[in-house]
Amino acid sequence: MEDSIFFSTRLRTKRARKRSIKTAEEKNVREKYKRRKEIFKEQKAISLVPLKEPYQKGFERYFVLREDIKKENEIEFFTQFLKKINTSQYAETRKFVKKRKLNGKRIYVPRIQELKQLQPYEYSGSHSILNDEERRYFACIQVYDPKTKRFKGIYEFLQPWRFRLIIKPNIVTHYKPLDIDLKREEAQIDHFFDKYKNQGILLKKIVGGGYSYERKPKFKNPFTKRKFFNNKNSATEIAEMLIKQEHQLSKRH
Repeated sequence: MEDSIFFSTRLRTKRARKRSIKTAEEKNVREKYKRRKEIFKEQKAISLVPLKEPYQKGFERYFVLREDIKKENEIEFFTQFLKKINTSQYAETRKFVKKRKLNGKRIYVPRIQELKQLQPYEYSGSHSILNDEERRYFACIQVYDPKTKRFKGIYEFLQPWRFRLIIKPNIVTHYKPLDIDLKREEAQIDHFFDKYKNQGILLKKIVGGGYSYERKPKFKNPFTKRKFFNNKNSATEIAEMLIKQEHQLSKRH
């Protein structure tokens, strides 16, 4: 009688066994995710090694301050300001073009390069990269995000004419040595997260966020109406309708 009571207390229910398995899987995913971030930091901390013979690898295009700005205070201010919003592009030739398909043929069109557009957390807040004087040169614009299917605000520089693009040869002077052990471990972790189950645990339990469908804006699709198939409305008119719907939804909330 005592033996039966002893063994019965040691046995776990089916539900408890399933819970322990899920807990162990989630713990393993958390450890792998934490290790992947550590590997990224270790690889980033590897110092660069100078080359004996530098070589050219294509061309680089970036913004510089215009020469016709003559005020010393503006030169110093916008030179430091440009470091925060400058962008770079690389190409094999000086043309900076990309392929496009037009009427079944592949053509080359110029690549567009603009100054950096700032996200709201970069414009203001604890993680802002601007000071009060620099914020005066930005304006908030509404941009439609096809991923979230809603409009979002980003901050655009108001005076891009102060800068111009230049093209310089891209000279490679340093290289970063590879750590074979870190690369091998990184590949193993990437293979681990390629599995659908592990990726699901990562997105649901660790890095994922909840989404309320009640807060999701309910846009009326203007393209389902018959008149839009007859090309009676331009793209500008359709965009104005979407912006009007966004304002109506914001007033309700």
